[in-house]
Parts: sequence; C-alpha cells; structure tokens
Amino acid sequence: MDTPLSTIAVVGLGTMGTGIAEVLARSGREVVGIDTDEAAARRAVASLEASTARAVERGRITEEERRDALARFRTFSDLQAAADAELVIEVVPESYEIKQQVFRELDAIVSPTAILATGTNALSVTRLAAESQHPERVLGLHFFNPAPAMKLVEVVSSVLTAPPAVAAVTELARLLGKEPVAIGDRPGFVADGLLFGYLNQAAAMYEANYATREDIDAAMKLGCGLPMGPLALLDLIGIDTARTVLEAMYSASHDRLHAPAPVLGQLAAAGLTGRKAGRGFYTYAEPGSRTVVPDALTPAPRGEGTAGRTVRSVGVAGSGTMASGIAEVFAKAGYDVVLAARGQEKADLAKARIATSLHRSVTKGRLTEEARDETLARITPAASLDAFAEVDLAVEAVAEDLLVKQELFATLDKVCRPGAVLATTTSSLPVVAIARATGRPEDVVGMHFFNPAPAMKLVEVVRTVLTADDVHATVHEVCRTVRKHPVDCGDRAGFIVNALLFPYLNNAIKMVEEHYASLDDIDAAMKLGGGYPMGPFELLDVVGLDVSLAIEKVLHNEFRDPGLAPAPLLEHLVAAGCLGRKTGRGFREYARR
Repeated sequence: MDTPLSTIAVVGLGTMGTGIAEVLARSGREVVGIDTDEAAARRAVASLEASTARAVERGRITEEERRDALARFRTFSDLQAAADAELVIEVVPESYEIKQQVFRELDAIVSPTAILATGTNALSVTRLAAESQHPERVLGLHFFNPAPAMKLVEVVSSVLTAPPAVAAVTELARLLGKEPVAIGDRPGFVADGLLFGYLNQAAAMYEANYATREDIDAAMKLGCGLPMGPLALLDLIGIDTARTVLEAMYSASHDRLHAPAPVLGQLAAAGLTGRKAGRGFYTYAEPGSRTVVPDALTPAPRGEGTAGRTVRSVGVAGSGTMASGIAEVFAKAGYDVVLAARGQEKADLAKARIATSLHRSVTKGRLTEEARDETLARITPAASLDAFAEVDLAVEAVAEDLLVKQELFATLDKVCRPGAVLATTTSSLPVVAIARATGRPEDVVGMHFFNPAPAMKLVEVVRTVLTADDVHATVHEVCRTVRKHPVDCGDRAGFIVNALLFPYLNNAIKMVEEHYASLDDIDAAMKLGGGYPMGPFELLDVVGLDVSLAIEKVLHNEFRDPGLAPAPLLEHLVAAGCLGRKTGRGFREYARR
C-alpha cells in the first residue's frame, strides 16, 4: 500500500462524489469518475466546468490550471474503469446492499494493493469491509459537503484496517489541503455523531409545535453563531438521508436522542426530502433550488395583531455583565434606563462598565462621542428597586436562582406601577414560577438575552400560560426597537437554544469519556466539518462548567430522558473546581491573568 495515490476512482457522481472529484482533479490527481447513470456523469462534468470557471474569475486558479484539471477528469459507466486506480472512493447511496455490491465487484477488478474507501457518514465501515476479500484495505474517508470548501476529512479505521492504508489516505488528505481526523468505526463518527442528534431534537421540537421552523432556525443561527438553522440544514442534507443516519446511530446507541423524530419518516415517505425535492421543512422555488418561497406555514409579518403597551422607560435590575449589557442596549435605542443594584456603589460600577463598553465602540468607530454621551446620560444608577416606581418595563438580570428571582419579583409587584411589564432574563428556570410570586402574573414574560447583550441579536420571548396578549406584543415591539430578533417559545426548560445546545455539548463529553476521540479532534471536527464558530469544549470552558452542569440538570429533570443525564466527567470537573476559563482550568488549562 506504499503508493502515491496518483490515480483515484470516484464511484457515484452525485453532489458529494462530484465535489470530491473536483478536489482531486484540481490537486493534480488523475480522476476516474464512475456512475451507471450517464446523466449524472454529464452533470458532474458540467459542475466541474462551472466551478473551475468561477475559480478562474475569482483569481484562484489560472485558465491553464483549469484546462489541466478538466483534462484529468474522465467519466465512465462501468466499474471496470477503476482497474488501474490506486484508491477507489465510493459515494453511492447510504445502503449496505448497494455499497457491499460495489465492494464485491471492485475486489475482482482493482489491484490487490489498491485501497478501497467508503464515503459513508452513517454505516458501519467494519460491516462493509467484512464483505471484501481484502478487508485490511477498506476504510472510511468521509468528506463534508461542499467538499471543495470544507476542510475536515474523517479517516475511519475498522478493527481490520491495515495501518499503511490509513497512513496513505491521511497523507493524501493533507496534500489536498484538508484537515484529517483519525477515528474509529461507529455510526455518525465524530461530526455527524454530534450533529445529527442535535438535528433530530430540532425536528422533534418543531413536530411538537413548541416553536415555528423560522424561530428554531433563527434561534440557533443568532444565539450560537451557526451558519444554518437545523431545519434548513436537514433540508440541505436530505431528510431521507438524515433519517438513515439516525437509524444507524440508534441501532448502535439505543439512545432516544438518536431515535428518528416521526416527522422525518413522514416527510421522507411523502417524498418531501428537502431541497432536492423542492420541499421539506420549507418550500423551495424548484427542486434543487436554495431559494425559500412562502407557503401555508410561513408566518405573517411581525407587528400584525394585538397592540402592545407603551414603553418609554426601562428598569434593569442587577449589576453583573448581563445587566449592564442589557441596560446599554436599551439606552442606545433611546429608552430612559434606571439601573438598580444592591447599593449605590454597585450601581455606579455597573454604569462605569457600560461607559467602558461604549468607549470601546467609539474607539472602533462604531459610535460617535456624541452618541456615547447621550447614551450614558439616559442611564440613572439606583441603590434599590424603589427607583422602578414609574418605569414601563422592568427587566431582571440577577443570579440564576429561583428563590432570588421570586423574591425580586415580589418586590417589583409592590414597587412597579399597574400596567408595567415585568420581564425575567432566566435561561433555564420556569417563568411561570417567577410570575406566581406576583399578584399580576399576566404582566410577566421571559425575555432571554444572550451574552454579550450589546452584540448578540437574539432574544427568546418566553410566554407562560398566564401571559397577556398585549404583554407578549409589547416585548416583540421593544425587541424590534432595540434591533434584536425575537423568537417565541413556550415556558419549558432550556427554551429553544439551550434545549438544543446542551445535549449536543453533553454528548461531546461522553465521546471523550468513551475514549472515542480527543478534545482537539472533536473541536476541530465541529469547526471544520460543521462550520461551528467554536468547538464544544472551547464553548463549555467559556460558558463555565458549573453553569453548563446546572443547565444539564434542569433539562434532565424536566424531560426525564436518560440521554440527557449530565456526563459524569462534567460532574467530576465541577466537583474539583475546574470550571473553565474563569478558574484557569476546565477541559483545558489557561494562563492566569
């Protein structure tokens, strides 16, 4: 297997196979493209021609390099064309029967030293290798879509794979400009193993009518910085493909989080498989189009319906980072803000923190000095909640402790004028339990900002069974005024973002506990393969392991799903005082400031 891998066959010229062929051809390899569907082969050639033409236009390659790449890509309809290939990569449909048939036929065609790679993202590489006469040369080579752009390649070994084969394809991946991650054989591998559980939960959340498809997708994009929302991503992947991946994962894990949401089966059975069909969770202009068009489920424009209450002044309770950030947001938008803390000194320090933040904005050219001064002038620091007597909206941003919040809302009930809207920024506690601490629960709503509040665009608007219509409308109007994007969700643990984010983080910890992959490989896989701004362990250390554990416990207690039980490793680190960046050590160690 000590081969340069200069001639490579790609079996299956769908979107992924074509993308892999392009990467190989542009890197100087001779590429044999094989597909029994001649129309697919023609589309692959046309796709490569169009893609390389764009690359020339953008100055990434020369016209000569384009001609050479096109000349290196030849298409055939028979597997016999792979006879001289040193590496064969199959990217046929996710079916054991189809893939096993390909491997059996290749055994009789290719050289005994040729490497056979499967592009599966769901099926067992070991089971596929067992069908080959030479299982030691079979491995997984999982590219991500679109293959020319995505840097991650998962190199998957079975218990039968020979190390030289792994070394050869790993070196090839590096020469292609990719980041190879070596892992063992289990359904989903690293990236999809974490990604598809999250996607499945998003589908289940939508199916339960907890939130609209638009709000679920907006919440994860704006709250987590993801390139796509989960339901739009399912449409891109293909709902039938996603269901196949989840079935394979569930058969191995028996984790309810991997049991495909019924809606996936229903959509797949109806032929509504996503973009490729022109309809899935969303409706598209035509099959294969990325343009979403309105349909019967498209929500009416914001602002229609019940009128909200007038809000001119806002009270913010708290003196921490979140409280000062929220106060800054309101003051920048033109509201008069009362910033109340436990004592005048803490209130003054909170305002000073806002002044520092605004100064940075001026330094970076995002704000004028005049706007900074006007913003600060709108903020009045106060030593107690008594200063909220005339505010139209009171927002609490104190410790995430139910008793503390209930005590504060009982005080707000006495202090605030009739008709004032009372909002909690809790990220995990039941809003209705906080509302019941007042004599006017209909005036209470959740208004979950994300940190840092001045930068993050998302606000989860949490309506309880008691929240009045005009209170709900008021918060939406206020969000638009402060240039935030509101998403509606019901009053249950985690709301949208945390309910989808923290099980994913918990599953990443379990991967490390099981010695399946390292912290670095998992973080790299999610950043390079999923387009995430941070890997799960980077994010856990930023959030704080104690905060993460508390949220995990709330989710587990609410939904009683064994798969949501906090990973023991997380509990052990918290017990040891390793809480992340704030303590200098979490999953990684950090330099002391």
